[in-house]
Amino acid sequence: MNRKRVVVLGATGSIGENAFRVLEKFPERFDVVGLVARNNIARLAQQARVLHCRQVVTTDPAKRESLQNLLPHGYYAFGGESAVIDLVCSSEVDVVLCAIVGTGGVQPVLAALQAGKTVALASKEVLVMAGELVMNLIYSGHGRIIPVDSEHSAIFQCLSGRSPGELEHIMLTASGGAFRDAGIEEMRRATPERALAHPTWSMGPKVTIDSASLMNKALEIVEAGYLFGVGPEKIRVVIHPQSIVHSMIELKDGSILAQLAQTDMRFAIQYALSYPERLNGELPRLQLKDLCRLEFREPDRRRFPSIGFAEEALRRGGTMPAVMNAANEVAVAAFCQGRLRFTDIWTVIERTMRAHRVEAQRDLATVLAADRWAREFAGAVEL
Repeated sequence: MNRKRVVVLGATGSIGENAFRVLEKFPERFDVVGLVARNNIARLAQQARVLHCRQVVTTDPAKRESLQNLLPHGYYAFGGESAVIDLVCSSEVDVVLCAIVGTGGVQPVLAALQAGKTVALASKEVLVMAGELVMNLIYSGHGRIIPVDSEHSAIFQCLSGRSPGELEHIMLTASGGAFRDAGIEEMRRATPERALAHPTWSMGPKVTIDSASLMNKALEIVEAGYLFGVGPEKIRVVIHPQSIVHSMIELKDGSILAQLAQTDMRFAIQYALSYPERLNGELPRLQLKDLCRLEFREPDRRRFPSIGFAEEALRRGGTMPAVMNAANEVAVAAFCQGRLRFTDIWTVIERTMRAHRVEAQRDLATVLAADRWAREFAGAVEL
C-alpha cells in the first residue's frame, strides 16, 4: 500500500503537535514531506528529524538560516510564504494538514485545492474568511476538504453515505467553556487566566478564549454552513459539558446520529489523514461508565451573543464572516493585553459588523481588504 505524502502547516502548535504524535505512530502509512511553522524553529527541526522530513519551512524568512543550522545534513530549510505555496502545490504531496491559527492558512489552502490536493482542515478561519472561494473550488472539481475540527469531523462522519435531503439539522455541541455557568458580572471582571481555564479540552490560548466567549462556536457555525452547504436555520448549538458527544445530526424522520469519543484531538486528526480508512492508533477508548451522565442544554443567548453574530454573518455572506472573525481576533488580543474587559469582546464585534458594508467574495484580495478594514475599525472602537 502506498504511503500518503503529508505536509503539516502549523506543525508546532497544539493541533500540529497532536498531528506529530499521529504521524510518528504510523511511519508505514505516512511519509511526511514537509513541515511548516513560524517561530518555534528548534521544535520544528526536532520534529523534522524524528519524522525524517527533509523539507522544512519557516514563514519568517529571517529565521531560515537559523533553521537550516539546526537540521541534519541533507535536510533543507526554506523561508517565506512563497515557499509554503510551492510546498503545498508540489507533485510530491497528497494531503495538506492546515493547522495555522489566524488568516495565514487561507492562501495555502486555496493553492493546495487548486492543485488538487486533499486538505485536512483544522483552521477555522479558512472557511470563515473565504468559504465561498474555497467551496467554489471544490464544487468545480479542485481538491477536497476533510474536516479536523472535532465538531465538523463528527458531522462529516455522521453524514457519510447520506443524501442532503435527509438532513434536518446539524447540532454542534459546545462544552460551554470557562464561563459556562458564570453570570455577566463575573465575566465582566474576568482575567485572561480565568478565561483560559477550560474545563475539558487542552487547546491553544486563542481557541480557549474563543471557547469561553462561544465565539469558537460562532466560527464553527459559519464553517459548517459552507462545508455542508446549509443555512443558519439548519444549524443548532447545544451545550454539552462532558464533551463526549462531539456533534450530532438530526434526520428528517426525527432520528439523531451522534459521534462519540474521548476528548483527544488525535481522533479527528487521525481520521482526516487516513480517510476513508480507520486506523488503530491505540487512542483512549470510551468506557460505558463514561456514558452514565450526558447533559445537554440550550445556550443562553443573552449571556453569549456570539451565536447571533454567526447566524447574521452566514445569512449575509460575502465579506461579513471575515469581518466578524477579524474583529474577534483584535478584541481577544486586546483582552489578553488587559486593554479590554472580557464582555467588551462582544461589543467590539457587534459594532464592527454593524458598520460594515458587505461585498461579494469576488477574490481573495476582496476578502483580505475586508479583513484589514475590520481590524482597523475594531482597534479604534471606543468603549
